[in-house]
Amino acid sequence: MARFTLPRDLYHGKGSLEELKNLTGKKAIIVVGGGSMRRFGFLDRAVGYLEEAGMEVALFENVEPDPSVETVMKGAEKMREFEPDWIISMGGGSPIDAAKAMWAFYEYPETTFEDLITPFNFPTLRTKAKFCAIPSTSGTATEVTAFSVITDYAKGIKYPLADFNITPDVAIVDPDLAETMPKKLTAHTGMDAMTHAIEAYVSTLHCDYTDPLALHAIKMIHRDLKDSFDGDMEARDRMHNAQCLAGMAFSNALLGIVHSMAHKTGAAYSGGHIVHGCANAMYLPKVIKYNAQNPDAAARYAEIASFIGLKGGSNEELTDALIAELKSMNASLEIPSCIKDYEGGIIDEKEFMDKLPEVAKLAISDACTGSNPRIPTPEEMEKLLKACFYDEEIDF
Repeated sequence: MARFTLPRDLYHGKGSLEELKNLTGKKAIIVVGGGSMRRFGFLDRAVGYLEEAGMEVALFENVEPDPSVETVMKGAEKMREFEPDWIISMGGGSPIDAAKAMWAFYEYPETTFEDLITPFNFPTLRTKAKFCAIPSTSGTATEVTAFSVITDYAKGIKYPLADFNITPDVAIVDPDLAETMPKKLTAHTGMDAMTHAIEAYVSTLHCDYTDPLALHAIKMIHRDLKDSFDGDMEARDRMHNAQCLAGMAFSNALLGIVHSMAHKTGAAYSGGHIVHGCANAMYLPKVIKYNAQNPDAAARYAEIASFIGLKGGSNEELTDALIAELKSMNASLEIPSCIKDYEGGIIDEKEFMDKLPEVAKLAISDACTGSNPRIPTPEEMEKLLKACFYDEEIDF
């Protein structure tokens, strides 16, 4: 038996933020990031709509990129003091992911972070509050997923939390919010969405319910991402829908080792973070080459290539065409081809090599590895990571 879970209600289209005034409750807390939602006026609009709905509103602001365990605990404490019956989170993936984790600690103060890092081990939520997510970026699709990524900076590890309990009750996918994204963020979040859709399509848990969502998302992203990056706001609006479709697919089909690698390299190095969407974009071509040694995965990569109009006479040729197309997309979006070139070389080569065995081990143990079409050995994972550092072509 399989399961397919989405928010109960999803409101989409320009101006759909106004749906907040139709929520029913007494108190709402809004969780937001570093200030863009306030700066562009969306936070004030959200507060106004909720007050129009008759709610008392509190704010928890300044959730950092790659939210920390400490931020989650502070937010949960604020919720316990305020006692909201609605948790509203708006912005990029970080504040929404953080708010999902805060939700668990708000309703179950005695639980520990260690309890939650075991996949599908959350307590039953909605004993105190419901959850509404409003994305401002077109990538993570956390507004429709059963996932949250929280960083333990003391350990240098990003933990993907997974449980259908944290799938939001309401998602509001208003493209007005996404039109504020800068170019680099548009590129990174867009390739994050592409990775979601491709990994969902080749996942060992894909099914008839997830496949059409993944394929259509891939086609839309392939068509619209570069135009969105170049400032075409109609393409930007379509990308906001495409990333949501990709999220619907991967929340139910799960992901693969591109995400395992991105999670475990993201916060591992002293030179700085590797932005999640950029990591996915750099690693995806290498992982496709590795996974395509599995004939079933190769056939599905070939289906993706054919669906977006690429040419080839065999599964291998079509897979190679897909890899080449993704590399071309990365180049057009000003995304580097490897970790060595990331942000002018902020990741130290010696530190990368020193940490390689441990990072490889952690990547294999990541929650996303189990649904990858090919499970790597520690040696294979090290080879993959090295290939991603140097942009090497290697055979497996």
